[in-house]
Amino acid sequence: MKWLPNSIRWRIQLWHGLLLLAVLTGFGITAYFFQYENVQARMDGELRLRLYMLHDQLTRGHPGEGAGPPPADESSALVSELFGLPMLEQGQPPRGGSMLERPEVREAFQPQAGYYFFLWFRDGGIFDRSPNAPAGLAMPSRAASAVFRNRPGVREAYDFTPPGECLLVGVNDTGFRAEMRRFTGEIIGYGSIVLLLGLLGGWWVASRAIAPIRDISEAAQRIAGGQLKERIPVAETESELGQLTGVLNDTFTRLAAAFDEQARFTSDAAHELRTPVSVILAQTQLALAKPRTIEAHLKTIEMTRRSALRMQELIESLLTLAQADAKTPAHSQACQLDEISRENLDHIRPLAEERGITLHHDLAPAVCSAPADHITQIVTNLLANAVKYCRPGDAVRLSTQRENGHACLTVADTGPGIAAEHLPHLFERFYRAEASRNRAAGGAGLGLAICKTLAEAHGGHITVRSELAKGTVFQLRLPAA
Repeated sequence: MKWLPNSIRWRIQLWHGLLLLAVLTGFGITAYFFQYENVQARMDGELRLRLYMLHDQLTRGHPGEGAGPPPADESSALVSELFGLPMLEQGQPPRGGSMLERPEVREAFQPQAGYYFFLWFRDGGIFDRSPNAPAGLAMPSRAASAVFRNRPGVREAYDFTPPGECLLVGVNDTGFRAEMRRFTGEIIGYGSIVLLLGLLGGWWVASRAIAPIRDISEAAQRIAGGQLKERIPVAETESELGQLTGVLNDTFTRLAAAFDEQARFTSDAAHELRTPVSVILAQTQLALAKPRTIEAHLKTIEMTRRSALRMQELIESLLTLAQADAKTPAHSQACQLDEISRENLDHIRPLAEERGITLHHDLAPAVCSAPADHITQIVTNLLANAVKYCRPGDAVRLSTQRENGHACLTVADTGPGIAAEHLPHLFERFYRAEASRNRAAGGAGLGLAICKTLAEAHGGHITVRSELAKGTVFQLRLPAA
C-alpha cells in the first residue's frame, strides 16, 4: 500500500486509529438506536396513558352527573382492557360537556405540554377535540393495524372501540428530537475524547514497541561506522525483539572476531613475507654493490633461492586457506585413508631417521569421503609437525581405524609435549607456542590451521591433547565413505 507512510510507528498508529474509530462508530450508532427506542417508548407510554385516561373519563362521566365514578375493580378493568367498553352512541354529546372541563383531562393536555386529542364518531364526525389539535385532521382508517404512527413533527396513538368510534392522542415531537440531538452531541463529544485518548495511548504504546528497533538501528549504524565492540542493549530477552537482539549481538560478536582475525592474519602474513623479501633484497644489493667472486655469487644465489622457496611455501599455504575460507567446492571422492597414510609415512621416514626418531604404524582399513590431495596435505602436515618437534630417541605412531561411521587418523608422539595454555590456540593461523614451536624450527605457523580448515571443509574435525614431557596426540575424524 504505497499511500501508507514509510514509518512503522505511523503505520501502527494509522491502523490503530482506524480500528478505534470503527469501534467507536459502531458503539455510537448502537447507543443512538437504543436511546432512540427508549425515548420513543417513553413517549409512547405517555400517549398510551392519556388514551387510557380519556377513555376512563368518557365512561365515568362528569362529577356530579350520571352514575358517578365506577368502582375500583371496574376502573382497573377499563385500564387493563384498552378500549374494551363501548363508546357513546353516535350523536350523543359528552356527558358533562367538553372533556377539557374535567380537571384530569385539562391537566394532562395543558398547551405547554404539547399533547392534544381527537374523538370521532363512527361515521367520522368530530365528537370532541382539544384546542391545540391540528386542524383538518381526518379520522384514521380502521383497516390500519398500528396503534402508533408518525406524521411530520408529531407522534400519535389511536384505537377504535368495537362499535367503531375512534380516540386519538398526539404530541409534538420537538422535545423528542431535541433530546436525540443532545444525546448525539454527547456521543460525538465523548467519542472524540475517547478517540483522542486512544490515539495518544496508541502513540505511546507504538513508541515503546519500536524503541528496541530504534536501538537496534542506532547500534548497527555505530558498528557499521567501525565501533565493532558496540552491542545492542537487551531489556527483555524472552520477547521476539529480545530474541532478535540476542541473535544480532551474537552475529556482531562473530563479525568482530572475524575482523580481528582477518587483521591479525594480514599482519602476520605481511610479517612472514617481509623476512624472505628482506633477505632477497639484501643479497641482491650486496651482489650489485661491488665485484665479487663466483663463489660469493653462488652463495648469494643459494640464499636467495631458499628465501624464494620459503615465500613460495607461505604463498601456497595462504592460497589453500583462502580457497577453504571461500568454501570453494571440491570434488569429494572415496579415498583410502590408510593407503594415503602409508605413502606419507614412507616420504617422512628419511627425515625421521636423520633426526633419530622412530616411526610406528597401525594402519587398519578406513575409507573417507574427501579429495585425496587434501587428505595428503593434512597427513603430511601432522607427520612433519610431529617429527619436527620430537627429540632424538622419541617415537611417532601413526594409526588409522573406522569408528562409528567415521574414518579416524591418529598421530601420537613421545615428544616434549605442549603446555596447556597453548592448546586452545594451536590451530590459529600464524600461532606458535613460545618455547617448543618457534621460528628457529622453521615453518610459518600455518600447518595446523590448514589441517583444521580442510578437515572442517569436508565435515570432519581435528583435536589435540598433550602433556608436558609425555607427548602429544592429534586425531583427525572424517565422515566415512
